Amino acid sequence: MQKEDSISLKKSDLEEFFIHHLDKIYAAKTLLIAELPELYDNVYFSDLREGILETVEDVKKQISRMNKIYDLLETSYSDSDPNGLKGLIEDSFQDIHRHSENPELRDMSILFYLTNIECVEMASFQILEMLAVKIKIKEIKQLIKENYEDAKASRTLFLLINAKYISTV
Repeated sequence: MQKEDSISLKKSDLEEFFIHHLDKIYAAKTLLIAELPELYDNVYFSDLREGILETVEDVKKQISRMNKIYDLLETSYSDSDPNGLKGLIEDSFQDIHRHSENPELRDMSILFYLTNIECVEMASFQILEMLAVKIKIKEIKQLIKENYEDAKASRTLFLLINAKYISTV
């Protein structure tokens, strides 16, 4: 069996793969939009409250960009596979609620999971950006890159907030 140094898939196969994984991120983003406002109302750390507000606005922009990508690919979001990143987020919010009686631990948990979620999203957007090059629609590549940059900025923000509060422990 000979190994290949490159992937030679049909554009339609790449688009199908791209859309499937975009769907996973889209599902996660819509869940974040639903769950983050509830967390905001109960957050103890003021910096985290601001970070959540910023994240909600960024996620709305990311969802809008993903909707443009679906339009460019002449398709729409499909919630056919509820696992993946959405499952990670659901588990994260369940764990966050475990600490509802201790606001500092709850906020530390929120920071822990939001930082992890942003890391996974960054990696996902990087791979999708590479695929967008193969799909050969420059606007899709740019939209994905912008989503990556938002995820990267959110991760950095949450890391900074983490560092501030952990260093005071």
